[in-house]
Amino acid sequence: MLETFTSPLPPVTGLGSALALFFALVIGHAFADFPLQGEFLSRGKNRHNEPPKLADGKVSPPNLWIYLMTAHCLIHAGFVWVLTGSIIFALAELILHWVIDSLKCEGGTSFATDQWLHVISKAVFVVILWYVGAQ
Repeated sequence: MLETFTSPLPPVTGLGSALALFFALVIGHAFADFPLQGEFLSRGKNRHNEPPKLADGKVSPPNLWIYLMTAHCLIHAGFVWVLTGSIIFALAELILHWVIDSLKCEGGTSFATDQWLHVISKAVFVVILWYVGAQ
């Protein structure tokens, strides 16, 4: 089976554990989107920005933004995986975060809408886990 991690949080079986997991996921999101993203990822993941300067002074590789967007989304997916214990939710987070951030970078959403979409996706993960835990 693919799901080998055990969440550090108790199973989602009631409102208290659901709220605890949601709170932990939002905290993880805040870490991944702000201090762990940094300016290099923040600016570099947007294909419309000039590629960031590399530390060694070399020219950025073509389409660097794809790698930086993916790295940023993998950080988010890692938080989701560790907190939920689910590789499925981690993969869903990787894809959803990529789509949501791409929409923002293309001007399709505002910063606030981007953040709310991320929080809503975490809420959906918690609702699904709560439903599964109640079965």
